[in-house]
Amino acid sequence: MVDVFSGQPFADGVNYRIDPGKEAGPALLEDSGLRNAEVALTPAQLLANVHRVQHIRGLELSKGLNDPVKKTAAPINLDIEMETGTGKTYVYIKTIMELHKRYGWSKYIVVVPSIAIREGVKKSFEITAEHFQQLYGTKPRSFIYNSSRLHEIERFSSDAGVQVMIINVQAFNATGKDARRIYEVLDDFQSRKPIDVIAANRPILIIDEPQKIEGDAKKPSKSLEAMTSFSALFALRYSATHRIERTKVHRLDAIDAYNQKLVKKIAVRGITVKHLAGSSAYLYVDGLEIGKGADFPKVRVELEVQTAHGIKRQVKRLSQGTNLYDISGGIEAYRGLFVRDVDANSDVIELSNGDILSSGEVTEDVAEEQKRRIQIREVIRAHLGKERELFAQGIKTLSLFFIDEVGRYRDYEREDTLGDYARVFEEEYGAVLTDYLGELDLDEAAERYRDHVRAIPVRSTHEGYFSIDKKSRQFIDGRIAARGDFAGQSDDVDAYDLILKDKERLLSFEEPVRFIWSHSALREGWDNPNVFVMGMLKKSDNTTTRRQEIGRGLRLSVNQQGERMDNPVTVHDINELTVVTDESYTDFVTALQKEIIESLSARPRRASVDYFVGKTITVGDGSTSALDKTVAQALYFHLIRNDYIDESGLVTQAYKDARADGTLATPISEVLKPVIDSVWPLVDALYLDVPKPIDGRKPKKIPLNEANFNKREFQELWRRINHKTVYQVEFDSNELIDSCVRVLDTSLNVTVMQYLVESGRQVVGLEVEQLEVGTGFKVSETKVEHSAVSAQSTVKYDLLGEIAEKTQLTRRTCAAILTGIHPGTFAKFKQNPEQFITEVARLINEQKATVIVEHLSYDPLDNRYDSSIFTENQTAQDLSKAGDKLTKSVYHYVVTDSKVERSFVEKLDVSDEVVVYSKLPRGFFIPTPVGDYNPDWAIAFRDDDTKIKHVYFVAETKGSLSTLQLRGVENAKIECARKFFAALNSKADRDVTYDVLSDYSGLMQLVTTP
Repeated sequence: MVDVFSGQPFADGVNYRIDPGKEAGPALLEDSGLRNAEVALTPAQLLANVHRVQHIRGLELSKGLNDPVKKTAAPINLDIEMETGTGKTYVYIKTIMELHKRYGWSKYIVVVPSIAIREGVKKSFEITAEHFQQLYGTKPRSFIYNSSRLHEIERFSSDAGVQVMIINVQAFNATGKDARRIYEVLDDFQSRKPIDVIAANRPILIIDEPQKIEGDAKKPSKSLEAMTSFSALFALRYSATHRIERTKVHRLDAIDAYNQKLVKKIAVRGITVKHLAGSSAYLYVDGLEIGKGADFPKVRVELEVQTAHGIKRQVKRLSQGTNLYDISGGIEAYRGLFVRDVDANSDVIELSNGDILSSGEVTEDVAEEQKRRIQIREVIRAHLGKERELFAQGIKTLSLFFIDEVGRYRDYEREDTLGDYARVFEEEYGAVLTDYLGELDLDEAAERYRDHVRAIPVRSTHEGYFSIDKKSRQFIDGRIAARGDFAGQSDDVDAYDLILKDKERLLSFEEPVRFIWSHSALREGWDNPNVFVMGMLKKSDNTTTRRQEIGRGLRLSVNQQGERMDNPVTVHDINELTVVTDESYTDFVTALQKEIIESLSARPRRASVDYFVGKTITVGDGSTSALDKTVAQALYFHLIRNDYIDESGLVTQAYKDARADGTLATPISEVLKPVIDSVWPLVDALYLDVPKPIDGRKPKKIPLNEANFNKREFQELWRRINHKTVYQVEFDSNELIDSCVRVLDTSLNVTVMQYLVESGRQVVGLEVEQLEVGTGFKVSETKVEHSAVSAQSTVKYDLLGEIAEKTQLTRRTCAAILTGIHPGTFAKFKQNPEQFITEVARLINEQKATVIVEHLSYDPLDNRYDSSIFTENQTAQDLSKAGDKLTKSVYHYVVTDSKVERSFVEKLDVSDEVVVYSKLPRGFFIPTPVGDYNPDWAIAFRDDDTKIKHVYFVAETKGSLSTLQLRGVENAKIECARKFFAALNSKADRDVTYDVLSDYSGLMQLVTTP
């Protein structure tokens, strides 16, 4: 965002005289204020900067900086689109700090739509203050606007440094005495209006969730008009769902957030009503289980059972061949029904009458109350499964129930105040917990978890957060505005106090609350990173979408130390949000994906020459450039020639398949050949590959084959490789300096600012019919021009400091590199300082990584990985990708990610030379300077076979062995792994071979003698 103002002169602020008011002392008669300097760039310069930013990010170029609506919060409005849960508050705080660092602007107002969001934003400023102090040498001073604390406005105006006022819209655009005070002449403010003193600072507006504040383009809200009173320099608008589209300078939508692993992945457990053929028997398929015994897999089925106290519904575990009539105690509806087959891979069971039932399906029509009971049970079961997995890793698991009536959870007419939902929860929790704990393995980790959950009373582990009637102390529905600018939002402070104040405490194991109940007023303004399960116990409405509700649980989780669980290898193993709904899985997912696709309407979908012209690409040497019209035309015709796009410009399945298989056609055009590998991401961006939530019931933990695990050969292999290690790097700084100088002189490419010139003509006659409604001109030519305007010396840069910060090298080393490069190379700094710094830092980091790997050495430690990582660190997996039960693996099933891996497993399992093998668990990793590395396979061969050259083998399977097709970081990790195993083999008894393979035959060529 800050690049939009490249060329803006740095100014610490402009001194001005604060309006002293009628009763001010003589001290205030001097120039005691410090306001933001005006934007010095011309509209043409700003638009050129905007276009450069939009080019880099693949966004549609703005025609101008004018707004689509007449009413605007500021003369310049910039949109930053960020998916829910990706940390936009942190991003705009850092943007504030960067704007201050680069241009000197220091006065900011954060406008939020509700009290809840206001409190959350204030908390974010508090907990990140020291972090920003370390990054920038200063931290923002933030305060919440309060008309009873007007002295804070004086300090906002007079103090130097970053000053941030946080204000909710109700404070300047709502009825009531307090809201009006900001516009009134106040005796306790020296007969001044607070709004006048604030506006004199020429602040920068940060609008959080503008779609909740501004209305829409056809009917802008009064809040939007009211914001003009702040006299802002410009406004930055942060949201996942902008209703009024202005000048967009960044887009991080739902697809980007998922692909970049910035949010949790989603799993869904739905409930589907299905009628049995010719039977009225009640059956609910609770889920399938796999285990170690011969009678597995089993299915959990709820059915009616004749007991001494009448017919009750109970959950039973059934195996193939089980007679339902016998299990039910002789209830006639089940006569003749038995379980014909239990298929764990497909997650279905077949009954003797031919009906096939999937997990989550319930027979005959069931009342809403029964559906809610099933949902509550599913939430508890999903919660316990996730909690057991994460407890050993120090991660607290929370579950959130959405309900539409507080009375269903809290009923003060009853002595225990429990509503129907609370009673059902406590009944189901006790039964499910007893059942679940009985299934756990008898190991130390499982025992610690048992002790933990057994110590939590059921009454203490669930709590509802609602508005509290202070007079009667009874829970009531929060006050929700029915109309106007704030329709559907709560303005009740009490409704959120407990949540916001206890947000960190909820993450502690010392806090017994694990299940949270809230009514539908809880939307934007509260979320918790450790919500892993959601139960939708409410009817859907028109004001709250699935994305809004799910957004409350999309943030990546944190452990007990507050560290975010965002390791790129394991992030989606840990971070999975399970949604339990009363819709079928298919219906819920279809509706959710439809909402996501609708939110992506601004993404370009059709290929054209105009789409490609001016787009920024990164070529082979790491430099960036913009596509000119010649290359854009060659690319467009290449796509047509190979049927990669259809007649409408939409990407075809042929392209997607070729892209996935690595078989994209080589271009004929000579101008396209040098950049062909760099342009495919531009084509990828044209189709919406919306991530599909998984069926939450299908993934299961795969049990260990203890017989194979305990075999002498595997235990010996494990003994040889399970040492933990540390690495060290020793290299000569002069070597790094020389390498960096050489690369910078040959590869540094810095472009001047560029903009798009479009030529057009007015059209008449039949051509008008081909244009969109409201347009009378047709673009006839586009051309990328380079701006002659240079930032030159108008902006102050700590060049050495910024490069040292980005590369983690000393200023002395950075100075040696910069003084060593050719003067012509260094001269590129003037034409684009920001890009010069970014590109220099990137190239230095690449050379640093190369030198590090070359000079890396490992030292094995006495500490070892515990064998418990084969069970404790295992996550639930989808058996549809697992194939048949295995005989030589240490796990009964192995889930594979590719055809290469599946073929490899099938050959290993029938190989006469192989005794035992394992897919190595994620808990086993090799530390490297470019991230932790987890090899694929550990294989033990027969030690009495003379044909085998190496008994023990660790393998990495890849579809291609060409280093050209392995990414840089991936290849670096493999090279580090070679050094790791070489260090282990330096000990006499550790003869372990590590290599990269494409198939089983390649393995045998490596381990057999010629």
